[in-house]
Amino acid sequence: MKTQTTNPRQLSHSVVSHVMNVPIEKVDIADWLLNLPDAEYQRCSTAHIAAGSSVTDDGRPMSINVETIGNATIIQHYVAEIHEPHYCRMVSISDAISVNGRTKVKVQWELRATKIDDTHTEYTNEINAFATDEFLEFIEEHKITLEEAANARQNASDSHNKEETPNFAKSIERKALLK
Repeated sequence: MKTQTTNPRQLSHSVVSHVMNVPIEKVDIADWLLNLPDAEYQRCSTAHIAAGSSVTDDGRPMSINVETIGNATIIQHYVAEIHEPHYCRMVSISDAISVNGRTKVKVQWELRATKIDDTHTEYTNEINAFATDEFLEFIEEHKITLEEAANARQNASDSHNKEETPNFAKSIERKALLK
């Protein structure tokens, strides 16, 4: 679902939520995300290829994800801008590799847990993608309009997010119930 934006570089905006059967007090999204085993990441979507964690040169936590979005393989280098138990904001200058070559896209990924009641928590997965200067040059070189690129990314992002969000929620729930 695309929302109105004032950013002319926005390629896509996708938000999907799923209810977890766990109290919010047991949920720690940052711990789950930054310690997510590769195999568990792969189980959350047929498009997921690999995941790992690292740190930036200045010590900020990172989540490294490799996945297919639409017709491109995307290598995400998500840096944790905010990493709290109930909210994470991750930002990546991501490599996008397609049959046309390689370019970069900026992606902001927000993961939220919201209390519903004493035994239920809503998990929300929000993804925003933006064109970088390199991406704009890339699509111009390949005679693709920004509108065409945005439509393709929006459709691919929505489809991907609808698959991974319920599976992420189940994974977070499983980890929370082990506490």
